[in-house]
Amino acid sequence: MTSSRLTLAGIGLAAATVGLTVAACGTTAPVAGAAYGTPSASTATMATTPTPAASRTASAAPMIPAKTVLTINKTKIGDVLATASGRTVYWYGKDVKGSGKSACTGSCLTAWPAVTGAPVAASGVQLAGKLGMITRPGGVVQATYNGYPLYTYAADMAAGQVQGDGAGGVWHVISGKVLTAASVPASGSSSTPGAGGGYGGGGY
Repeated sequence: MTSSRLTLAGIGLAAATVGLTVAACGTTAPVAGAAYGTPSASTATMATTPTPAASRTASAAPMIPAKTVLTINKTKIGDVLATASGRTVYWYGKDVKGSGKSACTGSCLTAWPAVTGAPVAASGVQLAGKLGMITRPGGVVQATYNGYPLYTYAADMAAGQVQGDGAGGVWHVISGKVLTAASVPASGSSSTPGAGGGYGGGGY
């Protein structure tokens, strides 16, 4: 009887040993950190990916253009509109007033760089015309005066030069009564195209 019990006990011990061996050789390994609640890769990705609403909010933030200061500068042909550094400002006869577009593109912009930024008058300067801006393709903001996009001339190498005035019959300085506030009529209205004077005779 005692021998039978020992045999059964031995069989049970052997079975237990075999079970432990099989468990130890299993091919399924536990996930590292699973016992500590470590998120899966997909969960982590979802947690760090912004929601569509957040993306829309970020993209909806308005872009504020830098300011560009415009002033009145004395030149050999009289007072003209100029940048804060004294570069003479021009308007282009092929641009359409108030169209919100510029006809000067490509190589034209190399010779006649756009005056970029939201325009403001220099401290103490009163302009007869209205400052504004357009947005060029690509999002570049260009300053305008009385609805016309503004440019400088690459060949003007120093402040006060006006070499571009009359170029090709389509490039003109801004001067005279459409420039200075002192020349504005009592009604407060600015000069209109064809009213004469101030724009290099280009019919501004």
